[in-house]
Amino acid sequence: MTAETTRPGETAQAMPRAGTPIWADAMFADLEGAKRFYGEVLGWTFGAASTEYGDYTEAYADGKAAAAVVPPMPGAEDTAAWCLYLASPDAAATAEKIRENGGQVLMEPMQVSDFGTMVLARDPSGTVFGVWQPGRHRGFEARPPAPGAYCWAEVTTRDPDRADAFFGAVFGYRQQVMQDPGEPDQDFRLYNLGDTTVLGRLAMHPKDFPADAPPFVNVYFTVDDADRAASRTRELGGQVHWGPESSPYGRFAVLADPAGAVFSVLDTETTSGQPPTIEDAG
Repeated sequence: MTAETTRPGETAQAMPRAGTPIWADAMFADLEGAKRFYGEVLGWTFGAASTEYGDYTEAYADGKAAAAVVPPMPGAEDTAAWCLYLASPDAAATAEKIRENGGQVLMEPMQVSDFGTMVLARDPSGTVFGVWQPGRHRGFEARPPAPGAYCWAEVTTRDPDRADAFFGAVFGYRQQVMQDPGEPDQDFRLYNLGDTTVLGRLAMHPKDFPADAPPFVNVYFTVDDADRAASRTRELGGQVHWGPESSPYGRFAVLADPAGAVFSVLDTETTSGQPPTIEDAG
């Protein structure tokens, strides 16, 4: 993390509730290539690489912290994926709850100077995610609808029952079922903290996902034009996995950068159709 997330004259952000998405980063063997791609597609600018933290490089949307890119750890050079971090007031206690509920702690709580403490984990359904206990680094500064800001994420899994039980137990999410008459086979849930929806959970249907596709957290970033972002992704050597498609929540597309890291873009201003039915999960 860099020290640039708190600037003179700005008020420090309040600690978000445990389980709230707070940060996102991704590992890339070609860090300069990743910066060029996301700069073109999301409009990000980048700070100086923090050499003392493995060349960790923060991305900015309109000058505000939006995410980060970092070189891969040794042995993971072929892996490129986005990781979403969920807030915790006590990373060590959350790591223990992860274990108690059948998850795996991949990286034990690690303090990153005075910026905060991180954990990497895998839920019982195989989805990798992070935990961040903020110190000086308070997480996302950029907010939608600013282009390039984090705006949404979905736990995308082949074992939804195990994912629901795990995330509900560890983070206390109240869960609701979203039923879309136009997608009768879709299994989608909302994870709520109180009355605030913070995450989605999508079951991976065989017709929509290749058999070898691993579970993942699909991270969404805001754009002004999802069609333009999809077109630019293709031009730059990435892939368009889904869309662009309009929805009651905006026009979106599921993309992959040239290294294969999957992410999504959402134009929140271009909506279409009626919202689906939402009911409390039984």
